[in-house]
Amino acid sequence: MSLKLRAVLTICMVTALFFGFLHLFVQNGSLYNFERLHIFLFNLVSGGTILIHYSEGHTRLSRRATLFMALSLAYAVLSFKKIYLPAIVIAFILAAIVDSVRIRAFSVFPSNFFDPHAPVAEKFHQAALLCLSMGLAISGLVILNNEFLKLIYLEKLKLDTFFLGFSFPLSLITMSVMFSMMKEDVGVMVKRLKNLSFWNINLGVVIFFIFILLEMLIPQLVVTGILFFSVVLIFLLFKNLGIRVQQKYFLTSGILFLLYTAVTGILYIPLAFNPAYTHEKMKILLRMHSFASLYGWNLSGLAVICRKDEFPIVLHSAPLIALHWITAVMLAPLGTYYRPFAILALTGYGAILYFIMFGQKDRAVPVTQNGERWEK
Repeated sequence: MSLKLRAVLTICMVTALFFGFLHLFVQNGSLYNFERLHIFLFNLVSGGTILIHYSEGHTRLSRRATLFMALSLAYAVLSFKKIYLPAIVIAFILAAIVDSVRIRAFSVFPSNFFDPHAPVAEKFHQAALLCLSMGLAISGLVILNNEFLKLIYLEKLKLDTFFLGFSFPLSLITMSVMFSMMKEDVGVMVKRLKNLSFWNINLGVVIFFIFILLEMLIPQLVVTGILFFSVVLIFLLFKNLGIRVQQKYFLTSGILFLLYTAVTGILYIPLAFNPAYTHEKMKILLRMHSFASLYGWNLSGLAVICRKDEFPIVLHSAPLIALHWITAVMLAPLGTYYRPFAILALTGYGAILYFIMFGQKDRAVPVTQNGERWEK
């Protein structure tokens, strides 16, 4: 990835986090839905562009990826300002762009999903593109229904619920990267466990989303339990089969972020159905969950993708990962309530992105007999 593109993405991701705190710095900030800009700029504009760029395999940003980035930014702004008619049109155009990339990279029908011998990394990759295109198309249909047609009414059927539709593709592409770094010379049982994790994650999230729309408590808890153990399985597979390179440190930290979000998500579900708990009382737990998901887990994968051809990088991984955890789990959630923590979170986040995105390639790292590059 070019230096210029990394700079543009860094600015976009820092701006995304800034919008998460902007309600504290403007008059009557609580009246504005800055959360849409906060999440769309990170998940859709930055994450979606990285996914498209990574899938195309070009050194520089292609015209298709540039168009996606520009239109996704327009979609985020229009959705924030509630200018819905052009937002609907753009959502369908974006879905078509993503699916054209998916078809060119893979096929019209995702037949590799059903091939037990196909690399699981490729399955997760195609699923990420398919999920993003479907999420965009469905978000357009939801706006069309809620603002114009009004054919279906469900309390949870609203655009803000579909934040998940733009976050999940980033989870899938991160898992694709993780599985691509696992050793392939394994037994039949391990291959079955890899395929099981693929289906558990994808079907689990789709079914979970349906249960959210239907507001069904017990099924949500059951599915989140299955998803939690599926993430544990992926963690164990990656820990034991992942080749020992610098990226493994960041991705291991990332999946620990994912386990953290799974626990906070499980805690949130029963509280959400408890009449004694208001949305305001649960807001801190929800923010702990969302910041760890976006700026912890998702950022870990996106950072590795952005520098995929340049590892190892000259940096101290352990202190940087510690700063990452402090920023995502402590400073950012507190920053939504207190300005000093917001400034600290932006500073810490900016430092993390700077070292990851602009750290120099380390050419002095020894190579083992297995061809693995060990961190200094």
